[in-house]
Amino acid sequence: MLRQRIITALLMLAILLPAVFYPSPVPFGVVALVLIAAGAWEWARMNQTSFGTAVAFGGLCAVLSGAAWWAGWLQASMRGLWLAVGCGWVLLGVLLLRAGVSAWASVPKSVRLIGGLVALWTAWLAVAQARTMGINFLFSVLVLVWVADIFAYFAGRTWGGKIFARKLAPSISPGKTWEGALGGMLGVLVVAFVWRWADTAFAADSMSLYSLLWSRRVIVMVVAVMFMAAMSVVGDLVESLFKRSAGVKDSSALLPGHGGVLDRVDALLPILPLAMMLSTV
Repeated sequence: MLRQRIITALLMLAILLPAVFYPSPVPFGVVALVLIAAGAWEWARMNQTSFGTAVAFGGLCAVLSGAAWWAGWLQASMRGLWLAVGCGWVLLGVLLLRAGVSAWASVPKSVRLIGGLVALWTAWLAVAQARTMGINFLFSVLVLVWVADIFAYFAGRTWGGKIFARKLAPSISPGKTWEGALGGMLGVLVVAFVWRWADTAFAADSMSLYSLLWSRRVIVMVVAVMFMAAMSVVGDLVESLFKRSAGVKDSSALLPGHGGVLDRVDALLPILPLAMMLSTV
């Protein structure tokens, strides 16, 4: 299993890194579009649609993304959209986690499908627009999620149960603890200050999310990055809730050793539009 995970990860990096660093944002936009369409296919399958319907659903997500690209939305200011999507993630994320698995199962399939389509389409739009803002900005958003996850894992393993003795969401993801969530927030905060310093010291070619927030006041950056670290946990938990409702361990087997695309981007789904919201409001 470990060997399989490593091989898959290396293959993904071999595709993603050249696309990210290519002078034009087009290759990255295409790669991201393919991944998000695969995620849409997984979402439809998790909601008990037929294989053909799931393929069509993935195609629809790709068409909507391509249409937004063709219309020039990647270069447009979409403050209203990001504010609506960001607030929607906060409100619906909290409501879903409070309601639990049983409540989600009672939501009509059509509503679930439309909700997933909107979440995936706006995630692609956000990550593609982030790339047009600069590689530094894009990586500052992606690294936030990775650092939050890594620090949460080690903090949970080291101090889990020793401080609060409480699971974060035992009925959804028994392994997540309050200690882990707090560790993720602190880790992200450290990275934000270091990244802000590096932007200045090395004269980055574009502003990172942290420098942009810092320009509005230090306290704005501190509150924003801790909030985003918390929302990355929400994204992870929400996908776990969906999988429990569907009775599956992974969203698919598209990425051997890693599960599916949704398993890898779950925390990014709320963070990407939230990062765009915070960068524009």
